[in-house]
Amino acid sequence: MRLTGKTAIVTGSASGFGAGIARKFTSEGARVMVADLNADGAQSLAEQLGDHALSHHVDVADGASVTAMTDAALKKWGHVDILVNNAGVTHLPTALEDVTEADFDRVMAVNMKSVYLTARALVPHMKDEAAGAILNIASTAGVCPRPRLNWYNASKGWMITATKAMAVELAPHGIRVNALNPVAGETPLLKSFMGEDTPEMRKKFLATIPLGRFSTPQDIGNAACFLCSDEASMITGTAVEVDGGRCI
Repeated sequence: MRLTGKTAIVTGSASGFGAGIARKFTSEGARVMVADLNADGAQSLAEQLGDHALSHHVDVADGASVTAMTDAALKKWGHVDILVNNAGVTHLPTALEDVTEADFDRVMAVNMKSVYLTARALVPHMKDEAAGAILNIASTAGVCPRPRLNWYNASKGWMITATKAMAVELAPHGIRVNALNPVAGETPLLKSFMGEDTPEMRKKFLATIPLGRFSTPQDIGNAACFLCSDEASMITGTAVEVDGGRCI
C-alpha cells in the first residue's frame, strides 16, 4: 500500500496505459480521478475501481476543461498529490511532409500543450503544499524515433525535455517530475502506430524489442507507482525506459 493517503489525477485513463496506472494506484491505496475525453469509459473504470475512484470528463487540450478538472479534484479531496499526464494521440504512419496540418495540430495539442495546461492549473497548489509528484508518459519514440511517425516522435521528445526542465525548476518547491518511456504496447494506440494490426506487422515490431513482447498496462502501472511513491523521493528529472531493451 505504497500510495495510502495519496490522491492522483490520471489523464487519458479510461483505457490503455492510463487504465493500468489507475488500477495500480488504487490497489496501492491511492484515491484516483479517472480523467478522460471518453466520459463513458472513465465512468465505467471508476465504477470498477470502487470507492477510491471517481471519473471526470476532460479535454486535456482545452484550458478551461483542465482547470475544471483540477478544481473538481481539489473540491473532492482538498489536495492533489500526484498528476499523471498520460493522455496522448498519434498520427498514422505517414511521410512527414504528408501529415495533415489538422493531425499535426492535434498531436501537439494533446501530447504537448496538455502538459503546459495541467502544470498551469496544478503546480500553484503543489507549490503551496511544498510537495507533489508529476509523471509524464512519454515514449521510446522520443529517444529512438521510428520512421513515418515523425511529428509524434517529436512531441514525445519535447515531453522528455519538458520533464527535465520542470524537474529543475520545481525541485526547490518539493515537487518531483519524472517521465516514463514505454515501448509500443497492447493499447488502443497500437494499431495507429503500426498502420495495420496484422501478424506480419506485429512480428516486425517485436523484432525490435529484445525481450520479445509488447509492454502492457500493468508494466507501466508498476513503474508509475514506484516513481510517484515516497520510495522514489530522491528521483526527479528522469525518463525511465519501460521498453524491453528497445533503446539499448
